Amino acid sequence: MKNVYLSIIIPAYNEATRLPASLEKIHAFLQGQSYTAEIVVVENGSSDDTLELAQALQVKIDNLIVIHEEQRGKGWAVRRGMQVSRGQYRFICDADLSMPIEELPRFFPPLSEDMPITIASREACGAVRYDEPQYRHIIGRVFNWMVRLLLLPGLQDTQCGFKCFRADVVEKVFPLVTISGWTFDVEALFIARRLGYTIKEIPIPWYYNSHSNIRVLRDSLQMGSDLLKIRWNAITGKYHAKN
Repeated sequence: MKNVYLSIIIPAYNEATRLPASLEKIHAFLQGQSYTAEIVVVENGSSDDTLELAQALQVKIDNLIVIHEEQRGKGWAVRRGMQVSRGQYRFICDADLSMPIEELPRFFPPLSEDMPITIASREACGAVRYDEPQYRHIIGRVFNWMVRLLLLPGLQDTQCGFKCFRADVVEKVFPLVTISGWTFDVEALFIARRLGYTIKEIPIPWYYNSHSNIRVLRDSLQMGSDLLKIRWNAITGKYHAKN
C-alpha cells in the first residue's frame, strides 16, 4: 500500500485473549473511513499464541502487518512498529482498546488540527474513567506528579496507551529512545519537547481492564528508576537530534 495516511501500531505481549477481537473492531472501523490505513502488530516474547492468532487474521485483514520480535518490552515493540510503519500519522494503540476505537479520528486531521503529537488523556477536562480501582488511580497520579516534577511539566497523563505522532516527528524522536519498557513514552515525549515539538492532550473515555500485563509494585519501581535515567541522559547530552 502506497501513500498510507494512518498507521496503527499495536504492541502485543501475551494478548491472545484480547487481540483478535480488537483487530476485528479496528478493521471494521477503518473500513468505514475515507483515508488509507495499515495495522501493525508487533508481538514480542509472548508465551501464548498471540503471534499465531494475529498471523491467521492476515488472511481476513489485508492491511494487517504482523512482526515477531524476541526481545520483550512495550517500548521495544513500539519502536519496531514505528520503524516499519509508513503512515503520515502513526498511532500507538493498546491491544485491549480501553479507549473505544471510535475516538481515533480526534487525534489527527481533519477533526484535529495538524499537531506534531496528540496524546490521549484520562485527566484532561472532559475525560471520563470507568471502573478503575482507586488504588490504581492513586498510583498513577503519584507517578504523573513525578513525571511533571522531573521531566514534563504541564502534561497530566503521559501513560495512557494511545498516542499519535506525525511521521516527521517519529523520524527525529524514536531513534533517540533508549527505554524498552513501560516508560518509553515518557522518554519519547520528553525528547520531543526538547526538540521543540508541541504535545496536545485530548480527553477521552477510558475503560479499566483488570487483565493488564503491568505488575504494579515491580513495574512502578522500575518506572521510577527510568525517570531518573531519562533526566541523567538529558544531562549527559544523549538526546541531541540525529541528522
